[in-house]
Amino acid sequence: MLAGQYRPVASRRRHAASSPGQVAETSVAAGVVARAFVARGRVGALAVSLLVGVPLAAGCGGPDAGASGAPSLTREQARETVATYATTVGQAGDTLDASLLPKAEADPQLAMDTAAVKLRRVTKARTGVLKLSHVRVAVPRLAAYPHWFAAEAVSGSGKDALRHAMVFTQEKAGAPWLLAADPFPTDTLFSRVALDGHGYAKAVAVSGGGLVIAPDRMAEVHSALLNDGPRAAGADRLAPGPKTTEAFTALRKAEAGLRQDGITLESRFSPAPAQVFALRTQDGGALVWYVLKQNEAYSATKKGKLTVTGDLVGLAPPSSVSTRMTTTVLIQYLASVPAKGTASVTGMYRKAVAATGH
Repeated sequence: MLAGQYRPVASRRRHAASSPGQVAETSVAAGVVARAFVARGRVGALAVSLLVGVPLAAGCGGPDAGASGAPSLTREQARETVATYATTVGQAGDTLDASLLPKAEADPQLAMDTAAVKLRRVTKARTGVLKLSHVRVAVPRLAAYPHWFAAEAVSGSGKDALRHAMVFTQEKAGAPWLLAADPFPTDTLFSRVALDGHGYAKAVAVSGGGLVIAPDRMAEVHSALLNDGPRAAGADRLAPGPKTTEAFTALRKAEAGLRQDGITLESRFSPAPAQVFALRTQDGGALVWYVLKQNEAYSATKKGKLTVTGDLVGLAPPSSVSTRMTTTVLIQYLASVPAKGTASVTGMYRKAVAATGH
């Protein structure tokens, strides 16, 4: 969580992030989409690392994955893991030392927060100590690795408060617990997680789960909507809102506005090769964490139209941009997916992780 203030390229105004770890979201013109694309309730945050091919979560037969497995750690150990993470990432934000991040994070969080540190090093914006409050954990029973658990927490206070929906993973026995995802939900959702008689959660098989959209298809359906609009295949199973239909409309308007300024933007969304996580909710649905990748290509009619600004700062030398620029953006999402009806995308964290000028 290394948030900060920034403005998107093409001189468009952008949303201000807060708290250590994450630098809000957006890159160039997509920053114009700010409110619609993000709309993530303000509360502090974290982020860092490159998109390394993380295997998809395995779906062990049956609606709930590993429901009969033993908990990989106790709830108290899970809370201790969250506290240890906050300490390490707080040090990284305070010293702007990205080398500390791999000790606490895994991709895609690592790639996103690493980019955030690069931005803060350029802007000389330290984050200070990270404090997480209202921590609530959901530890599922899992039969095989990677093991994982979810945690809800709040960073900051008052108008600067930011809610987190964090996922920590452990690749193998004895390996460290690392933060892999941390989208920002607009409200608290963990009170809806189904728990067994011992207080442990139930993981949902990503290939099924009896849901209106299988967890491992959420990224595909969401990408289709953002690329082609509400009429895209499967898009009718996603509820309208700021992170779905409104984001599509906002991006189209942003592209039109840029064209008037002599800038062309081509943007394409696709599922990122990141692990999908899902927890059963009391109503038979699931909370699902997934990641999209956005590839953007900007071209300008004249030099000087494109500049490295916003959350692209630190990713490419300003002198490298002339009339073209390409960027890679990662977007984490949290969705509430029911057994029937439409899935609601309730959380999001967006960050540019690479930029190249021409």
